[in-house]
Amino acid sequence: MQSQRKALLLSSSNCHGYSLLEFAKEEICKFLGSNDVKELIFVPYAQNDFDGYTKKISDVINPWGFPVRGLHTFSNPIDAINSAKAIFIGGGNTFLLLSRLYEKKLVELIKDRVTSGNLLYIGSSAGTNVATKSIHTTNDMPIIYPPSFDAIAIVPFNINPHYIDYVENSTHKGETRDQRLAEYMEMAHANQVLGLREGSILHVNGNSLILKGIAGAVVFKRNKDKTEYKVGADVSFLLEGN
Repeated sequence: MQSQRKALLLSSSNCHGYSLLEFAKEEICKFLGSNDVKELIFVPYAQNDFDGYTKKISDVINPWGFPVRGLHTFSNPIDAINSAKAIFIGGGNTFLLLSRLYEKKLVELIKDRVTSGNLLYIGSSAGTNVATKSIHTTNDMPIIYPPSFDAIAIVPFNINPHYIDYVENSTHKGETRDQRLAEYMEMAHANQVLGLREGSILHVNGNSLILKGIAGAVVFKRNKDKTEYKVGADVSFLLEGN
């Protein structure tokens, strides 16, 4: 069945050489403007200072012509999501974010509204993690245990935000990102993983996945070498599963 989902999944809100969300301004404005969005609901659950986090985002996006309101300011978040036209789930701690989404019974609601084409989704970092099949490939510390690692599943694969390449001759002796992802790929429940470098954006439009932004991405599949993809690449094959 043709999905009606529309989403922008950002690796991060910050990117070297740019102010907050500056690298994604064109894509965000086009995404919201072409869908006649009048208000953007921001979900600050990945951090603890809801007011401060929402203000930080609204100070950037309001001048672009899209008023921002924090989901935490609504008396009933379920009603707010049901009536919203677009949401932006920000970064922070992925485990905390998913726990709060489950606590407020928003996981299935957001999935249903996005996949039916009734809700636009923007995610950044942790907000991108929870848009995928599961949060197994987050970089975050497990500071709280959510009811499940299963996430919203707007897309049926995993994403590793802030993906960073191995630095030759580095003196750091901890695991590289590739080594950590290789550990995940050895598990029976592993899905394909899209590693989004900072500055990269995945544009989801129905059954089309296009890499946007200013940086490329890599794809990890079980028993295969990672594959590089440049900005503009069509990675819709990720929707087909492993």
